[in-house]
Amino acid sequence: MAALSLPLAVCICWGIFFLFSLSDVSGNEKINSDNITRILDRLLDGYDNRLRPGSGGGVTEVKTDIFVTSFGPVSDAEMEYTTDMFFRQMWVDERLKFEGPTEILRLNNRMVDKIWIPDTFFRNSKKSISHNMTTPNKLFRIMKNGTVLYTMRLTITADCPMRLMDFPMDGHACPLRFGSYAYTSSEIMFTWRKGPVASVDCPKESISLLQYDLVGQTLSSEIFRSNTGHYSVQVVHFHLQRKIGYYLIQTYIPLIMIVVLSQVSFWINKESVPARTVAGITTVLTMTTLSISARQSLPKVAYATAMDWFIAVCFAFVASALVEFAAVNYFATLQAHRLKKQKARQYKLEMQAASSEDGDALSMDSSAPEGLKRRNHSVSCSEPGDTPPLPIFLQQGSAFPPNPQLAGTSPIDKYARVLFPVAFALFNLAYWYIYLSKETMEEARFVP
Repeated sequence: MAALSLPLAVCICWGIFFLFSLSDVSGNEKINSDNITRILDRLLDGYDNRLRPGSGGGVTEVKTDIFVTSFGPVSDAEMEYTTDMFFRQMWVDERLKFEGPTEILRLNNRMVDKIWIPDTFFRNSKKSISHNMTTPNKLFRIMKNGTVLYTMRLTITADCPMRLMDFPMDGHACPLRFGSYAYTSSEIMFTWRKGPVASVDCPKESISLLQYDLVGQTLSSEIFRSNTGHYSVQVVHFHLQRKIGYYLIQTYIPLIMIVVLSQVSFWINKESVPARTVAGITTVLTMTTLSISARQSLPKVAYATAMDWFIAVCFAFVASALVEFAAVNYFATLQAHRLKKQKARQYKLEMQAASSEDGDALSMDSSAPEGLKRRNHSVSCSEPGDTPPLPIFLQQGSAFPPNPQLAGTSPIDKYARVLFPVAFALFNLAYWYIYLSKETMEEARFVP
């Protein structure tokens, strides 16, 4: 009986101790909750949220930093970009100092409306959204020494001025400017919380860009001067470099193939007028269609881009191939008419020589009247001024009669077979060297 009573007594003691412990924990939690409530009531007692910290005295320093959760898309036609971010601000408000059992007061967004917060706005934004689902996405904390941390989630569509001179090997620096709307630099001064390098964080997985690479960002501070005063402004430049793969596949390679196809006509027989004409006109029309479609995704800028120069030179090569055939046809026609006149002149001289020989023969042999009649009849049927009828090729519009003296390759075609490909290769070499080296320099400049 005594052996059973001892374990029972131990269990009862442990149960009583556990109950007392629970009551102590709940009591401490209630005491802490009551203390925090009294701290908040005391903080807001006599607090005027219309006045900034240090009003009438020093400058209020607002430290900022940005965490980019997603970047993109970027619109070339509208010259704008979209970014989603956590925007953090930190400042010191001496009126919010407190003493208590906790070091940091972690509060929700309901406390934000009861204290002073900076009137920060984004100067170059076209549209800004503060996320409110399922509740306003705001973080608010107060430290013992009166330091306030205020974070919100924003989606901003901002203006991005673009110079498309080097398109599609171009790079852009898209700015994001923010500062105080009403307070001048003598009242509020914005600074970077983690310095001018690490205050903007853009993780690689947050970048959702199809046509660009985000190669880096630079931070700076500046003073905006206006009629109402000088304002402190923080600036972030997001450096973008365009990806050229899409334009290689859709524009550059087809353009090069069309130019090569236009130069194939130099190897076609010059008597094949319809074939060479159709090839030249088809390549010119195809080049026109490609040049129109290449600019549909771009704003209507008043200057020529790098792609425009490439299209213009390719168009010049294709048109020159058609003009080259026109020159070949023209000079061949001149040669054909010259040869025809030469034959007519030679035929006339032969007939005159034959007439003189017949006259001498007639005076020497008068006993052959039948032969004389036949010879006179043949001479009367072939007058010296008559020309032979046009060949069938000339009658059908071709400049090349079936004459062995006109057969063969035109000298113009021989030169074109060498000069055109060499000139186009040199142009491509210079073009890609200039623009790709410029693109490499821009990437190296902004890589962190």
